[in-house]
Amino acid sequence: MSNLTAILPANLTALQLHVAFWDFNNDSYVSDLYAPTYGTKVEHLTDPPFPSIITPFEIYHGFRALGFSILFSLGGLLIPVFFSYPTTLAHSWFPDPLFRIYTNAIHKAKHGSDTGIYDSDGHLRPLLLDEMFAKMDTSAVEHDRKGCNGTQKEREGSLGVGDLLRLHKRTRVAADPAGWSFAAMEWWTTWLLLQRDGRVWKEDLRAMYDGTLFWRIREEREKSREGWTQGYGYREWADTLWRNGTWKTWEVGDETQAMREL
Repeated sequence: MSNLTAILPANLTALQLHVAFWDFNNDSYVSDLYAPTYGTKVEHLTDPPFPSIITPFEIYHGFRALGFSILFSLGGLLIPVFFSYPTTLAHSWFPDPLFRIYTNAIHKAKHGSDTGIYDSDGHLRPLLLDEMFAKMDTSAVEHDRKGCNGTQKEREGSLGVGDLLRLHKRTRVAADPAGWSFAAMEWWTTWLLLQRDGRVWKEDLRAMYDGTLFWRIREEREKSREGWTQGYGYREWADTLWRNGTWKTWEVGDETQAMREL
C-alpha cells in the first residue's frame, strides 16, 4: 500500500485521487505526511464530514509545486472558471462566487471528446488505457527484461507528439468545441510535465491518472536541486533552439539540457 493510499479514504475514485494533490489546506482528508506545512494530520480515515474544496489559489499553488512557471500557473486558473460550476451543482443551483471546486462531485466536470479512461463516476478503466497505447503507440520501443525464463524483449509503451495529435483527432466528437479545447490543453500540459525523450510513457501516464505521480514530482523537487528531471520548459526550448536550431532537446544530446522550470 502506498503512503498516498494510506492517508486517504479507501472509497475515493481515481478521479478524486487525481485532484487530491491540489487540496493544499487539507480541508477534509489529506494528511500532513504529504503536506507538512499546509495543515494538520488526519487521525481517523473516515468519510470527510464535509466536501473537499479546491480553491483557485490552491490550483495556482499546485502548478507551481509541480514546477510550472508563474505565467503557466496563472493560466491554470481557467480550470476553476470552467469546472467550478459543474461540481457546485451537487450542492446548489447557484454558482460558487469564489470559483471553488468540490471534489466529491468532480466526476460532474468530465467533458466530452476525452479518452473515456475515467468512467462517468470517475473510476479508472485500465483496459482502455492499455487499448489506447496498443492503438496509438507507433514507437515500438523495446527493452530487455530479465525474468525466470531468461532475458526477453518487452515493449515499453509511449506516445510522441504525433501520436498525441492523432489521439486527439480520434477522440473528438461532433459539435463539441469546448471538449476539443479542454482535451488539447490537458494533453499539452501532460506532455510538458511528463515528456522524456520527447514521449509520454505509459507508466507515468497511469500514475498521473490515479494521482500518485503529482506527489512524487513534488517530493523529488523538494529533495534535491535537480528535482523532477522529466518535462519540457521554455528554457529547454530557448536554449536548444539557439544552440542547435531545433526545439527537440532529445535529438541533440544531454549537453543542451537546461535547468527545468515549466
